[in-house]
Amino acid sequence: MQVIVFEDQTVSRFAPLVDLKPVYDLVTGCSSLRQRFVANFSASHNLSWHLRRRCAAWFSEANPGVVVNRVTENDVLLVNGRLICDAAVMEFINAGRIEPGEAVIQNGNLLFCRTTAEPLPFAGTVFPDTINGMVLAGAFSCVEVSGFRLIENLWDPVAMHPEMMQLDGESLDLGRIEGKVHPSAILVNPSAITVEKGAEVKAGAVLDASDGFIYIGAGAVVEPMALLMQNVYIAPGARVKSGARVYSNVCIGSGAKAGGEIEDSIMEPFSNKQHDGFLGHSYISSWCNFGAGTDTSDLKNNYSAVSIDTGRGPVKTGQQFLGLLMAEHAKCSIGTR
Repeated sequence: MQVIVFEDQTVSRFAPLVDLKPVYDLVTGCSSLRQRFVANFSASHNLSWHLRRRCAAWFSEANPGVVVNRVTENDVLLVNGRLICDAAVMEFINAGRIEPGEAVIQNGNLLFCRTTAEPLPFAGTVFPDTINGMVLAGAFSCVEVSGFRLIENLWDPVAMHPEMMQLDGESLDLGRIEGKVHPSAILVNPSAITVEKGAEVKAGAVLDASDGFIYIGAGAVVEPMALLMQNVYIAPGARVKSGARVYSNVCIGSGAKAGGEIEDSIMEPFSNKQHDGFLGHSYISSWCNFGAGTDTSDLKNNYSAVSIDTGRGPVKTGQQFLGLLMAEHAKCSIGTR
């Protein structure tokens, strides 16, 4: 069976964060949605990817050997790329609960569709930029379900982040100190801390896992006097700058640099915020750069829910805390507020 993870017609909701990447490369918790698909599906599923043509060339180059925008088998399972692939998803698929000719719907979203290549209007030809899930589902027998997690709004990766960090932490192999830790560094509750081989925690750094986990990936560096606490994931090769305060559900991607005060935020690989300044409840894409002293606000003066303008007027997010949503290669100058 070929499993095709697809982008549907709602992808424009996630602009500008998906202007240069597929929706399933968005991160929430410790991983992107794509990483969750890869981690859960076996080789026998022939995992393949559908995405907009403007992103397909670089995606294929960055992921050699993967099948992109092609149907290669007769037994096809389409899976919505906005879905958070977890144990419930895999149990549903592996239990054979999706019959050929059947579409699975949740709240107006096509989650799964199993079919042969022949009925697909794009089989053997060029895939459309996006697949209109509900139009496609109209050609199949539909089953309504509930309880699956998927992102539906631009702010969902941030809104779901604390819950996903907690869930991801439960699957991490914690309690291993295999990297280099300076004798003057302080590790509180080391049973909830992992420092991978090749990582380094320098003099005077404090890793306080009293209320959550701390994971330091291979090759990552925590510089002197940095403070990390409560559900912090530092990916391989990332660097936490001297004096940084990183706490409360923070994911720092591979090769990223993190400084200042950071909470409840996602930094994709190779993003750069190495100077002082506050970052909270924010999503920072790859190759973004923060000038020194940049501060974000994540709370309104009257404590009411934040609204954002997605290009079609203000939209209520229902979130009391919501900061910056920054797309690839964006930059801000020194002292930006």
